[in-house]
Amino acid sequence: MDSDKVVRAMARWWQVKGNTRTSFKNGKTITVSQEDTDVTSHNPMLYDPLQDGNVRTSKTRQYLAALVVCLGAVAAGTALAWTSPVLPQISANATAVNVTHAIANATIVNNATTVNNATIVTDVTTTQPPQVESHFKLTVDEQSWVSSLLAIGAFLGALPTGYIADAIGRRYTALAMDVPFILAWLSISFANSAGWLYFGRFLIGISTGSFCVVAPMYISEIAETSIRGTLGTLFQLLLTMGILFVYIVGSLVSWSTLSMMCLVVPVLLFIGMLMLPETPVYLLKKGRRADAALSLKWLWGKYCDSRSAIQVIQNDLDQTSADASFMDLFSNRGARKGLIISILLMFFQQFSGINAVIFYTQFIFESAGSDVPASTSSIIVGVVQVIMTLASSLLIERAGRKILLLFSSTVMTICLAILGAYFFMKDSHKDVSHIGWLPLLCMVLFIISFSVGYGPIPWLMMGELFMPDVKATAAALSVMANWLCVFVVTKCFGLMIESWGSDFTFWFFAGCMALATVYVALALVETKGKSASEIQSWLSGR
Repeated sequence: MDSDKVVRAMARWWQVKGNTRTSFKNGKTITVSQEDTDVTSHNPMLYDPLQDGNVRTSKTRQYLAALVVCLGAVAAGTALAWTSPVLPQISANATAVNVTHAIANATIVNNATTVNNATIVTDVTTTQPPQVESHFKLTVDEQSWVSSLLAIGAFLGALPTGYIADAIGRRYTALAMDVPFILAWLSISFANSAGWLYFGRFLIGISTGSFCVVAPMYISEIAETSIRGTLGTLFQLLLTMGILFVYIVGSLVSWSTLSMMCLVVPVLLFIGMLMLPETPVYLLKKGRRADAALSLKWLWGKYCDSRSAIQVIQNDLDQTSADASFMDLFSNRGARKGLIISILLMFFQQFSGINAVIFYTQFIFESAGSDVPASTSSIIVGVVQVIMTLASSLLIERAGRKILLLFSSTVMTICLAILGAYFFMKDSHKDVSHIGWLPLLCMVLFIISFSVGYGPIPWLMMGELFMPDVKATAAALSVMANWLCVFVVTKCFGLMIESWGSDFTFWFFAGCMALATVYVALALVETKGKSASEIQSWLSGR
């Protein structure tokens, strides 16, 4: 072996050991991540492995970062489910809450992920939380405001979050919008009047709407292509976990204790976000190339090829305008088509009929001959949602987005059509006692199919469909559209039941899901494994 080969072998060995991260080129020492003229090139953390050496990425910290930012989803889930065990405890008439009140409260529950409908609807039937005497009671009108203010806050909190995320970064936006979560739970925990509850619920709504924007955005910008789908489903998964937590704990403790326990989540979120880096995409967008490389090294591991990854991101940014305006979202064909797809997926998510199915959860259990209490049925539904959303996160990179969406909408269409037929026969005074198991089976299949498809995937694709220059604004508009659909569905649901009957209401939602199936089959292309530039090429018609 000649001396040159010996030198190269020794350099490679020391590099893997972490004592040096240099490469030899044309007889002189250079860094791989930066040019020699870059004053930051001598930062050891920026040195990449030799191209023929030990180049690999680590996914551990990507999962960790996604789980930390998705604590915002847990916090949102606890806020959305909070009214289920709490309102009966502080109601002036805690023993009976009528259906009209239930529908009004569904506005809170049916948040941007729709699974939250379960929160109010199930609590207003026969849930029996711990009977702790509250030092103040709420009238029906006050309870309606406590429920509705979260939705109002979420709608108002979504749009400015996009601009804030572009101005100060995704990480600092998450930190800033976590503060209202903390203040809200403090306000609620020590509330001695309806006014403090109003204030707390409105603040919680602002943070909930904000994290619906910033969390999917952060995840999409830190994840490798190979695990982008799995990480993207974590938002929905952790939100359902937050809901399930309140279902279980709320049936055991008083409302003030529950509120203090919910405060722990945003505190942990704040601490966790302090430890995470800003996204490489945002840092490159601001011209901070060295910081972007450091962020990638932290997220993808010290042996990743950060130079190549940075160049891919830079190429995507070079195809966009550095300071895109609001109108660029509509004038650019790719951005416009992505926005249409994202909003339509949000529309189909909310018009899937999840509200109608969850509203009838207790009745469906009774039709099957079950005497399970409403609180227990809520927990059962919550467990099914968590398990199947977890299954979706495992399947998303194998089956793909389009296949799961088609499966989800097809099964939901069938289930809703059968439920409509069941209620039609029942309302026609036909004997349906021998098929009491049928609506229960349909409900379980419906929740399973929703949880693996239209529950998590619209959030995932919202982060995939847009380039960095318009992503913040597009995500904000998509979230606002989602909350608008929440408002329309929950406010009109009672009128639909009263005017059309249960049968035609279920058939209406079945029609929406049939339309969703046709749309996804004809207009959507699989984004699994595709880079941002490949997705934009499809959206732009290239």
